[in-house]
Amino acid sequence: MKAQVSKNGGTKTGMNRTGIALSPIDSKELIQGALATQPSMEGNDETANVMRIEYGKAAEPIGTVPPPTTMKGAAGTVVKAVKGENMSAFLDKLGARLAFERAGTRLYAALITKHKSSPPLPGGPTLEQLQEIEADEHAHFQMLVEAVKSLGGDPTVVTPAADVSAVASMGLPQVLADPRTTMLQCLEAILMAELIDNECWTVLAELAERLGHKELAENFRAALAEEEKHLLLARSWVTEATLRDGGAVH
Repeated sequence: MKAQVSKNGGTKTGMNRTGIALSPIDSKELIQGALATQPSMEGNDETANVMRIEYGKAAEPIGTVPPPTTMKGAAGTVVKAVKGENMSAFLDKLGARLAFERAGTRLYAALITKHKSSPPLPGGPTLEQLQEIEADEHAHFQMLVEAVKSLGGDPTVVTPAADVSAVASMGLPQVLADPRTTMLQCLEAILMAELIDNECWTVLAELAERLGHKELAENFRAALAEEEKHLLLARSWVTEATLRDGGAVH
């Protein structure tokens, strides 16, 4: 069967062999074989959960936040600690935002490449729009570098929150770098990133405000305002292209 290709270059129909319903006879044998197979060791799901709990209790943390690298930053941290404010947690979240914005810049760079290699996507972004957002993401990254430095931190450190964020979002760049993915599929991945980005900027601005860093809070809210525009654009591109591709709009 020859595959039918949609407007955005994605495959509509074809000989997809991943489903079990394609071969009813073989699927029955597969199910019977699975039911007849004996586990290679004793135990069940509850046994595995007990072991996971034991590992969880004994595990070391994913990472740590290093002390400030400057005397000014160290003095500021001590003052904040006396006030009962956790500057380490703040630097941890800043590290996560910094890493995410660096990754966001790369995501949009990859999306620009996808845009140049893909057929026109009705309702999708223009090249100029993507380049403008990429510049915004890079500007946010640079602003966060300076924010970390102003607190005596090291912007090259992979903080625990940054490590977790990187692991959680590691599938996004794979989607954009895959030559088989369509522009619409890549925009859906970008939409996921923008949803996360918006929520994290909101929390970071509130945390900066509570710690008395009003100028940083203002900078973060300015970045949030730009990210909200990015989110609206990404959402509109995905919605419009999906409706067109699905035949709801002609």
